[in-house]
Amino acid sequence: MTLPRELTAEFTGSALLATVVIGSGIMAQRLSDDVGLQLLENAIATAFGLAVLIAMFAPISGAHFNPVVTLADTILGGKTRRQALTYIPVQIVGCIAGAVLANLMFAEAAVSWSTTERATPSNLLSEVVATAGLVAVIFLLVRTGRGALAAPAVGAYIGGAYWFTASTSFANPAITVGRMFSDTFAGIAPTSALPFIGAQLAGGALGLALAVWLTPRRG
Repeated sequence: MTLPRELTAEFTGSALLATVVIGSGIMAQRLSDDVGLQLLENAIATAFGLAVLIAMFAPISGAHFNPVVTLADTILGGKTRRQALTYIPVQIVGCIAGAVLANLMFAEAAVSWSTTERATPSNLLSEVVATAGLVAVIFLLVRTGRGALAAPAVGAYIGGAYWFTASTSFANPAITVGRMFSDTFAGIAPTSALPFIGAQLAGGALGLALAVWLTPRRG
């Protein structure tokens, strides 16, 4: 029964992550007309929410909520191929469900395809940087025996990356897919999603290579 519990944790965590990201974006948009303040509110909610979700679900599934993290962990032997093949679709479906839930909580249409085009060269470079940093943070901590710090560290990193990247740091293919389903502050147009995912995969590979180079042996 271990794998079903892990998948339940990944689905629930991914869904709640998408709900936090999109829901806080909708709330921020309704509370203020200042885009900078909207981003601040969205970033704070995401940083805190992500840290809590990782702390909750890490002992059960590893709290990936992100196909790039799952792929990296599989390459390093932390997860089996069977786990990876089941984790990734569950993460994607969870993020879609979370987007729908966020829309409904704010009396929006359950599904409204985003019209926000984001696939510019600067945003794609930002996604490479954001995802590389995320993967490096996670696996440098894990491989040096400090995995217990992942929840606050990842939350803080993503909260900061909202501000130092032009793309506002999606850094996650599953959440990228989920955000397509909400034409709100945090949305991304379907035409921009595939380039974003490609940039995230490239960034994940760079981050993993850096983590392995710096820590050749697991702590």
